[in-house]
Amino acid sequence: MYNLVLLAARPPEWTHERFIAWWRGDHAELTCRLPGLRAWRHTEIDAALEPRSEGWDGISVLGFDSPEDLKKALASPEWADAVAQVGDMKGRRVAVMGHEAEMFTA
Repeated sequence: MYNLVLLAARPPEWTHERFIAWWRGDHAELTCRLPGLRAWRHTEIDAALEPRSEGWDGISVLGFDSPEDLKKALASPEWADAVAQVGDMKGRRVAVMGHEAEMFTA
């Protein structure tokens, strides 16, 4: 699996609850339409283990079969729609891509 991982913080004027509801609601409707999307996991962050990790609201991991499939998704009208919906929201985010390795399963 090749993943796009997004770590995001809400806009300053939004509550955590509002941001998570939007991310898992209105924004999810657009995200689920991405061509080639095989899996999507979202984690709502409710606590930080250390002070330097504070201030983040959630993490999304979007899975694709290959880097090429992710590149196609990023070039799609569906991605453009999702980006347009975010607009100038003024939250923070970190976006990275890479190959997944399953390290443990029970």
